[in-house]
Amino acid sequence: MTIMTAAYQWLEAKDCVLVLVDIQGKLAQLMHEKEKLFSQLQRMIKGALLFDIPILWMEQLPEKLGPTIPEITELLPDLRPIPKHAFSCYGEPRFVEALQKSGRKRVLLTGIESHVCVYQSAYHLIEAGYDVTLINDAISSRDPANRELGLQRMQALGATPSSVEMVLFELQKEAAGERFKPMAQLFK
Repeated sequence: MTIMTAAYQWLEAKDCVLVLVDIQGKLAQLMHEKEKLFSQLQRMIKGALLFDIPILWMEQLPEKLGPTIPEITELLPDLRPIPKHAFSCYGEPRFVEALQKSGRKRVLLTGIESHVCVYQSAYHLIEAGYDVTLINDAISSRDPANRELGLQRMQALGATPSSVEMVLFELQKEAAGERFKPMAQLFK
């Protein structure tokens, strides 16, 4: 069976980079369904680490909004966040440099807020020729209506919707190999 879609190509870990957008301070605590969001972000990060997917971790005005939440930072002891002032990650030259240095063209996009920083990042990434996969259950906003609007707008731009579980099982491909058991354990 051939799937007739020109836009989508199967995810391969070697092509992917995970982007964490602004999961910081008091703002993170105001997100719609924050407990689910934090849990899914933790699963996605652990999965990315299992598959050796580079992680680009962004913070919006950390001096004002505060640091990334501990639930995230504790999983990334060897990484440092990239501070930004622009809403779009792509507006930060250090992000663009790190993304280009990774050599990867498939961005797994997560973070807050869906309708502002995540949306603007998706827009500029797609405009720059990157393939963007939205990890919908690891993206949120304070207002659920804004979350949905952001997701819809990003999808209309050409971003592919997905979820943490869908992405990780797509990367795994089969119930075998050294990564399968630890990856499957993330969902127990």
